[in-house]
Amino acid sequence: MYEYFEGLITTVTPYYIVVEIQGVGYQVYVANPFRYHVDLKKQKRVYIYQAVRENAITLYGFWNLAEKNLFLKLLNVSGIGPKSALAILANDNHLGLVEAINGENVVYLTKFPGVGKKTAQQIVLDLKGKLDDLSEQSDFAGQQSLEFKDDGVSNGNLTEALAALDALGYTKTETRKITKQLKQIDADSTDDYLRAALKLLMHN
Repeated sequence: MYEYFEGLITTVTPYYIVVEIQGVGYQVYVANPFRYHVDLKKQKRVYIYQAVRENAITLYGFWNLAEKNLFLKLLNVSGIGPKSALAILANDNHLGLVEAINGENVVYLTKFPGVGKKTAQQIVLDLKGKLDDLSEQSDFAGQQSLEFKDDGVSNGNLTEALAALDALGYTKTETRKITKQLKQIDADSTDDYLRAALKLLMHN
């Protein structure tokens, strides 16, 4: 079982990133791929969870250990698999997620893709009071203040952000409702658009 990879980020797509270690490229699915950027000179540490099934071995990656630990907690919930847990983590407000669970805020939880009322109630039932150690980790706050660079044009960044939302499980109808608002935002990167889109979707 892997704890983390430390290598070069060679590819970033709406679905996954590629981490190259000693000439081998590992396909790693992450909650928000555009949080990362291609850098062939500086190594990046990516925390890893390996899911093994009969017909597939899939790697899931995390920005830091706190994010990975929250992912593992979500996997303990009945009905939540790796893909669903990763989609929930696509919203950067992880402290808000912890507070919603502890506060039994089912309405907030149903805003996440693939999470209906029954699943939201199950999340509260299984995790309420079991996340106190995570809420104290400063890494959550750090995620929200990270800055990213992207030299792409605005329209291209918006297109990539919409593709990322599709990969996370949001429907065309949901993304169409917020596209007009996103076009009015002066964003410098795909990550900025994606962050704004997730906030809009959570409040719709």
